[in-house]
Amino acid sequence: MCDTRYEWAYLFGAVCPERAVGVGIVMPYANTEAMNKHLQEIGKAVAPGAHAALVLDGAGWHDSADLVMPDNITPMVLPPYSPELNPVENIWEYLRKNKLANRLYDTYEDIVDACCDAWNALMAVPNTIATLTRREWAKVS
Repeated sequence: MCDTRYEWAYLFGAVCPERAVGVGIVMPYANTEAMNKHLQEIGKAVAPGAHAALVLDGAGWHDSADLVMPDNITPMVLPPYSPELNPVENIWEYLRKNKLANRLYDTYEDIVDACCDAWNALMAVPNTIATLTRREWAKVS
């Protein structure tokens, strides 16, 4: 007999390669409401007086008419099928390979805790954030 039950948690994250910092939230769903909560957190994390360019990959919840973009964030929507242009994709690959792959969890809370632990462990290593996400061609001269 095979147990086919499963639950999902969604880790929303954004990083600033130059400051080597990031902000993330774990949500039980991936939709416009969750993205709006994530945008609020990103907006609070932008350095005072700064403005963030937020790279988005075109997921359905990224371009909803109900999205509330903070004044200190400008969205940059990537063309379809171009994940190599989005530096945060390296973050997801790193977390899957090093922190979140091939694990079984007893409860939904354990899943959320694992996501939070993985994100916080990465955020504690600024050099890794910078190495994974910095792009020489993206720097302002």
